[in-house]
Amino acid sequence: MPSELPQTAYQPLYAQVRDMLVQRIDSGQWRPGELIPNEFQLATEYNVSQGTIRKALIALEADKLIDRQQGKGTYVAQHTSENSLFHFFRMVGLNDERLTPTSQALSQTLVRATRDMAARLEIPQGTALHCVTRIRTLLGRPAIHERIYVPRQLMPSLKITLGQVMDDEMYVIYQQIFGVTIAQASERLSAVAATRDQGKLLGVETGTPLLEITRIGRNVGKAAVELRISRCRTDFVRYATEIS
Repeated sequence: MPSELPQTAYQPLYAQVRDMLVQRIDSGQWRPGELIPNEFQLATEYNVSQGTIRKALIALEADKLIDRQQGKGTYVAQHTSENSLFHFFRMVGLNDERLTPTSQALSQTLVRATRDMAARLEIPQGTALHCVTRIRTLLGRPAIHERIYVPRQLMPSLKITLGQVMDDEMYVIYQQIFGVTIAQASERLSAVAATRDQGKLLGVETGTPLLEITRIGRNVGKAAVELRISRCRTDFVRYATEIS
């Protein structure tokens, strides 16, 4: 029996189909790395043309939610440390070369969401959050101090090994262990001064100017699931993005 499309007159048909496919990914019906039905099967299921399905899949691919492999089929996108860095990491060398950070977790605690955290994560104030503090090294030097907050109820058993180089990016851990895919993120930049503790960890003087990046990571359904506050040195690395 064909799936019913929502009655959304102002949306093109392919966009309605795209939204329904996103729901299947967001709900976990289609898991990361899973092969999804082909265009013919989906067209039959939704009672639309293959051209409409193709446009919906192109939109999903542009959003990096699926991976279309020639001759193999279409798979739900799966985070790897490499593609997570390529997609989300914006710090580069002063000559714009891409850099791969080495990350080491320093601490993990449970905290209660402040009013500001709650507003950013769109959750009630006081919600229990995992707080992971880590240092990221670039070009062999400490470059970024990070605090990462995620709701405990979303990832109740999250546990990061402390004092060792992290094998996987946080986004890989979220997806592989908890089925939470970070699909998009928004960032805000500020200039701040290094605290005494941050200065010691980063090897700079207290009060040294740092670039603060506040990121909200959202899942496939666009719900906020991570607050990340990164304080970055800018004497040997810098932030870079492309606008088109």
